[in-house]
Amino acid sequence: MTKKRRSADWYGKLDKDGFIHRSWMKNQGYPDHAFDGRPVIGICNTWSELTPCNSGLRDLAEGVKRGVWEAGGFPVEFPVMSLGETQMKPTAMLFRNLLSMDVEESIRAYGIDGVVLLGGCDKTTPGQLMGAASVDLPAIVVSSGPMLNGKWQGKDIGSGTDVWKFSEAVRAGDMTLSDFMAAESGMSRSKGVCMTMGTASTMASLVEAMGMSLPTNAALPAVDARRMALAHLTGKRIVEMVDEDLKPSDILTREAFENAILANAAVGGSTNAVVHLLALAGRVGVDLKLADFELGSEIPLLVNCMPSGKYLMEDFCYAGGMPVVLQELLGKGHLRSATTVLNGDITAYADGAECFNTDVIRPFDDPVKPAAGLRVLRGNLAPDGAIVKPSAASNHLLEHEGTAFVFDTIEELKEQIDRDDLPVTPDTILVLKGAGPMGYPGMPEVGNMPIPAKLVREGVRDMIRVSDGRMSGTAFGTVILHVSPEAQAGGPLALVKTGDRIKVSASQGMLELLVDDAELSKRRADWTPEPAHYSRGYAKLYVDTVLQADQGADLDFLVGKDTRPVTRESH
Repeated sequence: MTKKRRSADWYGKLDKDGFIHRSWMKNQGYPDHAFDGRPVIGICNTWSELTPCNSGLRDLAEGVKRGVWEAGGFPVEFPVMSLGETQMKPTAMLFRNLLSMDVEESIRAYGIDGVVLLGGCDKTTPGQLMGAASVDLPAIVVSSGPMLNGKWQGKDIGSGTDVWKFSEAVRAGDMTLSDFMAAESGMSRSKGVCMTMGTASTMASLVEAMGMSLPTNAALPAVDARRMALAHLTGKRIVEMVDEDLKPSDILTREAFENAILANAAVGGSTNAVVHLLALAGRVGVDLKLADFELGSEIPLLVNCMPSGKYLMEDFCYAGGMPVVLQELLGKGHLRSATTVLNGDITAYADGAECFNTDVIRPFDDPVKPAAGLRVLRGNLAPDGAIVKPSAASNHLLEHEGTAFVFDTIEELKEQIDRDDLPVTPDTILVLKGAGPMGYPGMPEVGNMPIPAKLVREGVRDMIRVSDGRMSGTAFGTVILHVSPEAQAGGPLALVKTGDRIKVSASQGMLELLVDDAELSKRRADWTPEPAHYSRGYAKLYVDTVLQADQGADLDFLVGKDTRPVTRESH
């Protein structure tokens, strides 16, 4: 017996309510048989001209619609908030949870049976997944895809990664401002997300590794015709998923999250994946902890892409993409058995995978770097944890003790960092406070602080930096991030002073402030939090309810899901 479709409560009733729902939809030219009981598929689109990464999604939506119609479904596209990572202030991360609310409530309120999530830019993918998981209707992801490789002076250049390098070169006097400006026009040559292994491409890769998209979703360039074909196939598949009642809760299991952690290590993925996976796990009820990210600590770096390597996402695609990575993980026994949107096992995503460039995707026995997964650090400076990305760090700084130089705010950092008399050396540990979820607010990507100008001119390109903020997935360096609890919440980071000694040991998972307990107690008695930046609106709601980074920085009242049917009508 066929299960009654959810959409029938909107479009299947032969009464006043059914009349209203159907008749208003018919003003768009839909015929009677569009409402004959076929599955209604929502296409949740984060397209926006203010989100350049997602500017191709309007076209991809048409591909999805073709597939839905072919499979006998009824596609309906709807917009949700779009988070332009490169355009929004103070940070797109402030609004990830707002997007998740938009997605959740839109899916719940409308008469749809399944949903295709069209995202790409850093926070859109996790925000959409969080919202969809909280309603738990059949759902599948189509990513916008990476841009074509950047080009400048006959060389490939990568979004984000080379911006940081070029900027430091200008500050050091090694690159002219005119060359810097010329590189700008060659950086972003097509629609799509960062073509480095930044957060957007990381999340697309992890979505594929978790089985929430069709195979090859991660790496196909945004302008490659095969991505439109993938969108078409996804539209066809979501209709089948509705008939199978295959939901996110069936796919996003503990094993799927472990596969994501392992894949993140293998691709040299973004540190931002940590807060997104933790938040998503909270929505589906998987007990995922910060410590679980140590599962990937011994996985070697296989994908030779910026910022941890030298190639770009276009090269990753042509080399074979995520199916090859999954094949390598499977071959060494590191891929967990887990269900996918194809209603089979994730191991099938590796079937027939072939690597066409072993310098871009390395085998396990000849990696780019050994044991390159994220490391979790703990100690009296981060009782609830912090993270560092060894694949993007300087090995000699992963075991280090140095003197702290502290910036209490981002404004203070910007005012002082280029001072010629700044009392710092290459061994100094830069500390930034006030960049956490509550403090900024929104936990911005400022953790990869610029190297002080006086040291840049001496040739220094890396030093240890510690903060309660995040860094771009395209960034690099020995940067310790997500210190929890954050300074604004009264975490020990708030008590650090310039001149204190800090000890870092990635191998031991240690982040220690070498100040005795009596002195710290005295400082705590004198400490008061910074005044809140916002007193109204969503930002106030966010600051009042946001969880710390080690819990995914979700809002406390959004954790979990609500799958109850909507029974009350609007008329």
